[in-house]
Formats: sequence, C-alpha cells, structure tokens
Amino acid sequence: MPGGSRYLPDTVSIPPYPAPDEIAPSVSPSEATSVPPVPASADSLAFCRAILPRVSRTFALSIRLLPGSLHHAVLSAYLLCRIADTIEDDHAATVERKSELLELLLRALDDESAGATLEEASRELVAGEAAHVELVHGTSHVLDVYRSLPAGSRSRVRHWVREMVQGMEKFVRLYPNGIRIRTLDEYKEYCYYVAGTVGHLLTDLWREHSASIGVAEYRALWRQCRAFGEALQTVNIIKDIAWDATHENAIYVPEQSLREHGSSHQLLLDPAHTAQNHAAVAELIELAWHDLDAALDYFATIPRRALSVRAFCLLPLLFAYATLRELTRSRAMLRPGGTVKITRREVRALMAAGLLLVPSNGAVRWLVGRVRRKPFLAPAARA
Repeated sequence: MPGGSRYLPDTVSIPPYPAPDEIAPSVSPSEATSVPPVPASADSLAFCRAILPRVSRTFALSIRLLPGSLHHAVLSAYLLCRIADTIEDDHAATVERKSELLELLLRALDDESAGATLEEASRELVAGEAAHVELVHGTSHVLDVYRSLPAGSRSRVRHWVREMVQGMEKFVRLYPNGIRIRTLDEYKEYCYYVAGTVGHLLTDLWREHSASIGVAEYRALWRQCRAFGEALQTVNIIKDIAWDATHENAIYVPEQSLREHGSSHQLLLDPAHTAQNHAAVAELIELAWHDLDAALDYFATIPRRALSVRAFCLLPLLFAYATLRELTRSRAMLRPGGTVKITRREVRALMAAGLLLVPSNGAVRWLVGRVRRKPFLAPAARA
C-alpha cells in the first residue's frame, strides 16, 4: 500500500445552504449580471474557448449554451478546476511540488503575481495529457477571464475552488505514492471535494445570473446540487478504472469492497479476478444510478424559463445515463486498455432530442427512461 496511508473519517462536514444574504456577498443578483468593469482580453477568451473542447468535449458542448457573463463565469471556473485536477494527477511530481503548485493556484485567485509564478513553475510539469499541460501553462489566460467576472461571481468561484483544492491537497498528502481509496465513505469524501464542490459552485452561479432562480428555487437546488456533480464523477471513475490504474497511478474502487469480494487493489486488472472485481465495481454502479436520479431531480427543479441552464445540465446527464447503461453491461473497464464509450451516433441523437425536449420535465424523464434501457439512436439516413 502507499506509504502514509490511513483511514479518513467516515463523514465529511458539508456546510448547510447559506442564508439569502450570503448567496453573493456584497452584490445583489441583479448587480452580479452587470457588465464587468475590466473585460478579459480577446486573446484570453480565445485561449479558454479553444482549450476547453480539448480537455472536456462534454462540457465544451454545454458551456457554449450559456449566455454572456454566465458563460464567462462557468468557462473560467471549470478551467480553474481542470488546472487543479491536472496538478493533482501529475504522478511524476513530488507531494511537496504538487502542494506548492496548488497553493500558488489559490493565491492567484487574489494575487496576480502568484498567477505568473504558477505559470512559470508549471513549466516543470512533465506528466499529463498534452492539452491539460497546455492548459496549466496558460493559467494567466484563465485568470484573466476569472478577474473579469462580476464581484459576486468571483467570490463564489474563489470559495468553491478553494474548497476543492484544499480537499485535493489533503488526498495528495494522504497518498503520496498514488491514491488508493480504502472505503466507500472515503470515496464519497473524495468525490465531494473534486465534484460535489462543482455542483455547489454551479448552483451559486445559477442564482446570481438567472432572474428566474429566486431564493426558494435556489434552496431547492442546493439540496440536490452535490449529487449532480458527484454522479458525473462516479460515471467517469468507473469508465476510467483501467486508465487511472495504469496511467495515473490511482485506484478509486474501495479496497474494502474489493476484499469483501475476494480481490484487492493489486488484483484490480487481473483477468483471473474479473468476476470479483466487477462485483465490487457493481457497488459504485449502484451509487452512480442513485446519484444520477438525484441529479435528474436537480435538473427538474431548475425553472423552465432558465432554458440555457437546463440545457447545460441536461446534456452531460444524458451522456452519463447512456454511458452507465453500457458500463453496467461491460467488463472492459477492468482490462488494461479497455474502454467503454457510447457511439457518436447516440451522442448526436441525445443532443438533438435533449435540446428539443429540455423545456419539459415529463418529456426528459421519458427520454431518460428510454436511454436507461437501450441506445437512443436516430433513424439512419437513407442513401
């Protein structure tokens, strides 16, 4: 096992939803949507928009649906989270180096000089996918867009990125030789930090930028927003089990679950233990189904007038439901090099149907039920 590993507390303290006057400190929702006083440079916006589909095709599709300052807020916030994620995943860096870079990222949210230092220090990154490393090298562009946001948006982005990064740093120090999740409770804590925080962040931004999301709607969304982020994370973790183990030196399937079914982290990709490993993974699949259904309730709570926000949330949910359907039937993710993906044809069909049905909760629930059973495919074009 990795040096220094130990059990974490069974639960993580999650703050209750804030009072109405804490939603956007020092600004009202109407002020938060005003034109920022110092717009981001054209070069910075161009960099962020160009790099986004290279680090996440799914969220690139969704973010482009958001208008104006909300688009800029979610764009910069998402890329800041990916910068943190790239630093965390750099398995060639020492714990001390990762912690130093993560701390620089947090300082850069308030101190422009720290951003320049981070960008220069990040030149030493030697591991990671090319697009992700390029994103870290372009940190100053992302920070430029972040600093152009209204004060309320910056406040909420700063709060939740800080919460995420501090949680990442905790796990980096806990597992200096590569993450090896021990229990399901520890898994849930990790997912809160890297994904549940995103659900909270997005919900805060919806409140600030959407006139149709008042205090009552915001509080209702707050109760489900953690599940929205964590559901998508769990589906990705299951899909990438083999990749994470072989390329990222990270195993998120709880060791306790594997041992209960006659396997272990060391045997996770062993063909002789595929049945045992799949039984352990089935617990994560069940968790993902549960969280996806809670995320669907989150979507349904968004007022119909907030069409762009509903569309943003719906597309990744549909893709996640379809992917989890395939993961439930496959064991490819437990083989080195194995992948589980939905087809491009289904992606296109889900995009078209989702955007058409997005105003109707009943129609969306029908579509989700259909996707859970079998691939949703548009009729093939006739020659």
